Amino acid sequence: MKNLSRSLIILLFLCCFAYPVRRVKAESDRPNVLFIAADDMNCDLGVYGDPMVKTPNLDRLAKMGVRFDNAYCQQPLCGPSRASLMTGLRPDTLDMHTLKHELRQKNPDVVTLGQLFRNNGYFSARAGKIYHYGNPGQIGTDANDDPVTWDQRYNPAGIDKTQEDSIVRYGPQKGGLGISMAWWDPVSKDEEHTDGMVASRIIQLMKEKKNEPFFLAAGFFNPHCPYVAPKKYFDLYPQEKITVPNLEQARADLADVPPMAVQRDMKRWPYYFDGVTEDQARKCKQAYYACNSFVDAQIGRLLDALEENNLVENTIVVFWSDHGYFLGEKGLWYKRKAFERSARMPLIISAPGMDHGTETQKPVELLDLYPTLADLCGLKAPVTLEGKSLKPLLLNPASTEWKKPAVTQVWHNKKAWGYSLRNERWRYTEWLQGKAGRELYDHATDPDEVNNLAGSKDHQELLIQLSKELKPFVRLNKDKRED
Repeated sequence: MKNLSRSLIILLFLCCFAYPVRRVKAESDRPNVLFIAADDMNCDLGVYGDPMVKTPNLDRLAKMGVRFDNAYCQQPLCGPSRASLMTGLRPDTLDMHTLKHELRQKNPDVVTLGQLFRNNGYFSARAGKIYHYGNPGQIGTDANDDPVTWDQRYNPAGIDKTQEDSIVRYGPQKGGLGISMAWWDPVSKDEEHTDGMVASRIIQLMKEKKNEPFFLAAGFFNPHCPYVAPKKYFDLYPQEKITVPNLEQARADLADVPPMAVQRDMKRWPYYFDGVTEDQARKCKQAYYACNSFVDAQIGRLLDALEENNLVENTIVVFWSDHGYFLGEKGLWYKRKAFERSARMPLIISAPGMDHGTETQKPVELLDLYPTLADLCGLKAPVTLEGKSLKPLLLNPASTEWKKPAVTQVWHNKKAWGYSLRNERWRYTEWLQGKAGRELYDHATDPDEVNNLAGSKDHQELLIQLSKELKPFVRLNKDKRED
C-alpha cells in the first residue's frame, strides 16, 4: 500500500512537472500584435538605402526583425489594397477594385484579420486609417471601416484636417485635396496632427491592455497628399537638395510602354496637373519626404512605448504601406500603375524568436500578412486565404524554398485593366491579357524599368513562360471586363 501511495505521488509530481510543456498557452504568453500602416509610402526611405530620407526608427525596427526588399501590393489603390490585406484575399476574389465601401456588401461572411484575433480572445482596436479613408475628407470619421474587425475604434482629426485652408495647393484650385499636389509646414507639435494623435491613442491602449493579448492597429494618414507635417521635418530636407528627374529623359522612358499602362497620366503629363512647374514638384517631393520622417517619428514613439511597458519580448510588430508612389519618375505622380515604383512598398516584420537585423530579396505580397500573423500566433486561419505564411522567411530570409511570385493588378474600367507578375528577377505585365500590350523588365540590369523587353526576339520563350504563370491569377469578374 505504501509503495502504491509513493507511486501515485511520483506520478502526480511528474504530471504537474510536464503540464506547462503540454498546456495551451496562457493569455499572458500569447504574442501581441502591433500593426502599423502608412498611406502611399514608397521605399524612398533611409531604411531602404535612400541616403537622403531620414528614418532612424524604421532603421531601429529593421534591426529588430526582417526587412522585405521586394514586397508588393495586390492593387496600387488604397481601397482594394487594404481590403485585400485585411482579408487575405485578392481583389478579384473580393470583387473590389475601386474606393467604394463594399467589403461586407459583397463579402458578408468574410473573417477579417482583426476579427480572427477578436474571435480568439484578443483585444482588437485601431486608431486612424486601416481600411480606406478619403484623405483628408473622411479624417475624423469611420469612413470605409469594418466595425466587426474591432472592439474599439478611434478617429482623431488634427490640424491637417481642421485647418485645411492653410494648405498650399498647386495646379487646380477647385476640388478636394485627396488628389492634389499640396503641402503645409506649420510650426506645430506632433500631437496637434492626426498622425500624432493616432500614435498617442495606441500608446494609451498599450498601457491599458498590456496584461492581455492585443491586436493594435496604428493607421497613419501620411505621406498621402496633402503633404502636411510640422515644419521641423521639412527642415530636414533643404529644397535646394531635392532633385526631380529630367523631363526629356522621363518622356523617353515611356516611349516603349503600351498606352494603357499610362493612359490616366498622359493627358496632363507631367506631374498629373496642368501648370505644375519643376520647382513646385520639387517642393511637393520635399514635403513628401518630410511626411515620411514625421511618420517615422511616430513609429519611434510606439517602439518606445513597447519598451516602457515591457512588451517588446512578446509583441510582433508589422510595418507596411498599402502601395508605392511616383514622385516625378517618368514624369509621373501618385499611384495606380503597374510599374515597380507604385506596386512595391516597405514591409518590415519583427517577431519573437524569428531572425532579426536581416533582409530578404524574395518577392512577397501584402495578402501574405494574414496567414503570417495567424501562423505566428497559433490561430486557425480560414482555409480560403490566398496568401502564404512568411514564417519560413522570418526564420531564414534566404530560404530557397520560397518560390511564390507577387501579382499586382490595375483596374481603371471595363476596357482598361491589366496584371503584373514579379519574381526574383523579372516584372512581366499584360494589358487585357496581352491584347493591349505587354511589358517585360529585367530587374537584374534595369531596376528603374526603362527598357521594355517584351518585343525582343531573345525573350519570347520567357514571355510565354511568364504569361503561363500569370494566367491563373487573371480572374476578373465578367461584369468588370470587356475583352
